[in-house]
Amino acid sequence: MAIPKLKPFANASEGTKKVLKPLLIGAIAILLAAFGLEVSNTDWDLGKLLSGSNLNEAKVMRDKSGNVVESGGKYTDEYNCADFATQPEAQKFFKNAGGPSQDTNRLDGDNDGTACEALPLK
Repeated sequence: MAIPKLKPFANASEGTKKVLKPLLIGAIAILLAAFGLEVSNTDWDLGKLLSGSNLNEAKVMRDKSGNVVESGGKYTDEYNCADFATQPEAQKFFKNAGGPSQDTNRLDGDNDGTACEALPLK
């Protein structure tokens, strides 16, 4: 079975075809790779890759909810107030992790919507 020709390129010059063919193949390869990463739920830190890190070092860890876990970090449900230096830092994490309705970490002991109230504000 012959591969159908794309009409705009069917009448293009041979020089144009030589330039566009590798570009289109490259674009398709990049899209297929991105689709594969999306399907496998795999992410890499491009900054680390470009600075010379290997794939294992540059892989981005995610918890079960899809939140990014910092390098050497824990899963979202493994944090407690001792993991934060300030109350605003704990509050931000608390809200990103679901807030009062999903406080699996019990960061808000009195259930008033404020996490780790004993921590310093700055």
